[in-house]
Amino acid sequence: MDIDKAKVLTKKISGSEYPLSKIFSSEFDFIIPRYQRPYAWEVEQVQDLFEDLKDFAEAAPEEGYFLGSVVLIKEDGKPHSEVIDGQQRLTTLTILLAVLVNFLSGETDEDAEQKKNLKTYVIEPGNKWEGLAAKPRLTLRERDNSFFRKYVQEWRLDELKKLDASGLENEAQRNIQSNTAYIQSAVKKSFSNNEEALIRFIQFLLGRCFLVAVSTPNRDSAFRVFSVMNSRGMELQPTDIIKADIIGIVPDADQDNVNDDWEQMEVDLGRDGFNDLFSYIRMIYAKEKARKSLLEEFRQHVMADNLNPKLFVDEILKPYANAYDMIRTNSYVSVSVEKSKQINELLTWLNKLDFSDWVPPAIAFMSRMKYEPTEVLSFFQRLERLAAWMLSCRVNVNERIEVFANVLAEIEEEKSSAEITWLELSEDEIKQFVDVLNGNVYQLTPRRRSYIMLRLDSFISDKGAIYDPKILTIEHVLPQTITDDSEWATLWPDDEKRAVWVHRIGNLIPLNKRRNSSAQNYPFKKKREAYFLGKDNVSSYALTTQVLNHQEWTPKVVKARQKQLLEALKDNWRLHESALPDG
Repeated sequence: MDIDKAKVLTKKISGSEYPLSKIFSSEFDFIIPRYQRPYAWEVEQVQDLFEDLKDFAEAAPEEGYFLGSVVLIKEDGKPHSEVIDGQQRLTTLTILLAVLVNFLSGETDEDAEQKKNLKTYVIEPGNKWEGLAAKPRLTLRERDNSFFRKYVQEWRLDELKKLDASGLENEAQRNIQSNTAYIQSAVKKSFSNNEEALIRFIQFLLGRCFLVAVSTPNRDSAFRVFSVMNSRGMELQPTDIIKADIIGIVPDADQDNVNDDWEQMEVDLGRDGFNDLFSYIRMIYAKEKARKSLLEEFRQHVMADNLNPKLFVDEILKPYANAYDMIRTNSYVSVSVEKSKQINELLTWLNKLDFSDWVPPAIAFMSRMKYEPTEVLSFFQRLERLAAWMLSCRVNVNERIEVFANVLAEIEEEKSSAEITWLELSEDEIKQFVDVLNGNVYQLTPRRRSYIMLRLDSFISDKGAIYDPKILTIEHVLPQTITDDSEWATLWPDDEKRAVWVHRIGNLIPLNKRRNSSAQNYPFKKKREAYFLGKDNVSSYALTTQVLNHQEWTPKVVKARQKQLLEALKDNWRLHESALPDG
């Protein structure tokens, strides 16, 4: 490389370490661009930062504390600083400074003057002779800036605390409110009646806490720095880097619209949901188990082949986000009220599964066929049966991914629900499924047996029941162990017969966990009254209500009930031979 080229490159990227007193000064005018992610730190991250700062200030009074780095689009000698990475720390530190200002008494003239000086790290007071206008040191995204300025940078912290969180516009504003409240509480707890400690902490914060500001004069190089730094383990989600990649190639004329759409989807789904969506989109494209990071694979499978960023947002991301939102919230709506209700019931059950491999094909099909409720209903009926088989028969993750990859391939071929062969169960798989359902269900893992029992309860009820797995327990009617002098020993004298039936669905019922466990071995009639009945002598579960209608609990009753309940499962999950695909 020749000397002239080296000089040009060194001017493009620069990095220097600054104490916070310089970071929050007229040398920088921080602007969070509208295409950035929302303020996402929650109380947990803010608590970690505050306690770390406080502990370090006390333990190492002469040493410096490194806060990390920020990536800026900034020209040498000019304060305007577009923040590409670092808004979480800058915003949180601004809140901390605002709280510290508010905490100072300002009772004497000297105190008032020092309080005024501290305010300058939050608000540039302006200087006519230097051409500096009065304004905040940090300007948030357009959507949240007026909120942040009004309540934090104008010190209306008590008003902020009193706002109803449910009425705030978005997650970022709720985070600003909760984090400000936490810092107020932490500062009060740490420094009440200890002004000297407070002064030392503020001096430490401004003089011995350092940030490295990495500056580059244009957006392209800033995104490159951002992507490289954050792909090496700094605290950003993959979607933030993907967003930087995509926004970086959006034509200027489309940038505002693309950014607004992106931001609205992130608000609607929440940060975690939005990141989950991208992992599902990766699967839709790759159709195989992930072997690298989400960022690497998304770039490889989704962003390859000269991706058009606007078309990706309009024709892929928005439809998939809409479909995923309906799927995860059980909120499908169509012209058919009845079919919509049935579809949402199926989604409710799918969302109870302990794996989410079914979600990518659900998103792909829903986004394509959402205006065809008959097709959507058929698809989710078959998908829920397939997933229930996988859960009940302990199909491993690799096998699940392979099956759902094949379902995705058929969806990509624009097949109707009935034409997607990989949604079907083979004759051997149906037999395997029925054998599990007809076997010792109680001895399955808790998630598997709970799903089967509650799904069975839904099949024999009017399907209007609401199930809360947090208070659910699956119990035996005939106890697992009995004493020789009990009524159970008379009704069930054959040990081998008891062993055959005790753990099967015919002898199991769902109950709320609050039941008195001491009643488990009561005689049947007493157990029925003391143990099975719910509030007002009405059970919450259809299966339990059936048991309440019996006057005794004999092998004949259990055998007949086993047959009836197994038939209900086979009918509703279509596990008879007639349900097998042709050929």
